[in-house]
Amino acid sequence: MRQFKRAVLILEDGTTFEGKSFGYEASTSGEVVFNTAMTGYPESLTDPSYEGQILVTTYPILGNYGVPPRRERDDVSEYYESDHIHCRAIVAQDYSYDHSHWQADRSLAQWLKEEKIPGIYGIDTRQLTKHLREHGSMLGKIVIDGCDDVDFYDPNRENLVGKVSCREVEYHGAGEKTVVLVDCGVKHNIIRCLTRRGVKVVRVPWNYDFTTIPYDGLFISNGPGNPDMAEETVGLIRKAMEIGKPICGICMGNQLLSKAAGAKIYKLKYGHRSHNQPVRRVGSNQCFITSQNHGFAVDNETLPADWEPLFINMNDGTNEGIRHKTKPFFSAQFHPEASSGPKDTEFLFDEFINLL
Repeated sequence: MRQFKRAVLILEDGTTFEGKSFGYEASTSGEVVFNTAMTGYPESLTDPSYEGQILVTTYPILGNYGVPPRRERDDVSEYYESDHIHCRAIVAQDYSYDHSHWQADRSLAQWLKEEKIPGIYGIDTRQLTKHLREHGSMLGKIVIDGCDDVDFYDPNRENLVGKVSCREVEYHGAGEKTVVLVDCGVKHNIIRCLTRRGVKVVRVPWNYDFTTIPYDGLFISNGPGNPDMAEETVGLIRKAMEIGKPICGICMGNQLLSKAAGAKIYKLKYGHRSHNQPVRRVGSNQCFITSQNHGFAVDNETLPADWEPLFINMNDGTNEGIRHKTKPFFSAQFHPEASSGPKDTEFLFDEFINLL
């Protein structure tokens, strides 16, 4: 018979949820957010945009297909979105100790223990999600029996972009055209999507002055936390806008490009984290189902006159991308590279490459 340790999720408003530990046995804290996707926990856990967050999965079961092997392809991880788990912890209603998948080489619990990440199951994640939807994403902590208590931790007060960005310039792929990729917490599938299209990718740290090197296009990646913490990146994007070469941004990249243009950003009540967010391309009836992971949004009303929204969220009307009316600058708040999630909008990489 399995032995379980009691684990309690405590929200900052005093609400508690009692469950069982199935990962690394240590207390932790962070911002509690929920994701409504049915699959994709290896990709979500390694997505740098989840840095500092406790991830709640609304799909009832977790771990049923195990974890794929850690191996590289084309200089990046083949199955993961970074080189380690970024979530502070993961929360599920039920955990499957018996996994089955032809690619799996270990269980989710084994992986969590290897990377020292707590996991908790046996709680009503539907009730927890309804609470977060009503009151908004909030700070929380997981305390496991026999482990020390911890203080609440607010990741949005920290420069998470600087924390997860690469430290040195890296090179990926080959081609006649060169794309500078500003790493604000880039997912590996963005690199895959670019190199598959025959361009050389120069991956630079979030505060690296890329305007000093030759390039054909600028790509601003996704990333975690509050975009107001990345003012150095915003300043560099403004310099790039003066140069005038094509610019594309994803997620955090959308927010930083918007800030460089002069728009304002605000925090959403509970963010968009799922595989099924519907967006509409402005000026058309084209609608797409998108993968998303963000807690902040661009204020459409603050976009300057020479900019306009490119996509709009069909659930709540929030901004899902911007474009310049005359120059080759555009961005998407969602994830066209997916991983995990639908690939309906991967064509945006083609639109960017065609501008080079």
